[in-house]
Amino acid sequence: MRTFDLAPLYRATVGFDQIADLIDRTLSADSTQTNYPPYNIEKTADDAWRISVAVAGFADDELDVELRENALIVTGRKADDTTGERKFLHRGIATRAFERRFQLADHIRVEGATHENGMLHIDLVREVPEALKPRRIAITNAGPKVEQALVEAKPVN
Repeated sequence: MRTFDLAPLYRATVGFDQIADLIDRTLSADSTQTNYPPYNIEKTADDAWRISVAVAGFADDELDVELRENALIVTGRKADDTTGERKFLHRGIATRAFERRFQLADHIRVEGATHENGMLHIDLVREVPEALKPRRIAITNAGPKVEQALVEAKPVN
């Protein structure tokens, strides 16, 4: 396992502490986070993405998608199987509870989520506020120029 010291980043930069915290969280979470359930992140347009999570065996009411403080949290809780009549010879489809977190950048909005064929699709889009978008500044004419009076210089002897 590798550890990185981010102290030089904190000493040499101002205002980038959110990025350093994100890097620190990502590096520390990689060792503790499981690979269940598997997921894909795909870019569907310049400012749009789709997260697809494989949730085979989960119903719509057993899944929850929540946005909290720029973190997208997907959780699944399987209802208890109280039938007890089923005896599995092999149980390869995992239906254990899970929580998967995705850290989102600023101005990322969740458009919606769909659940079909064992896949949970979450569509995201970046919406930059109007105040932060680049805008063109019109250049206006300052008006007629006032000619300055010229004073002739006489040589001094």
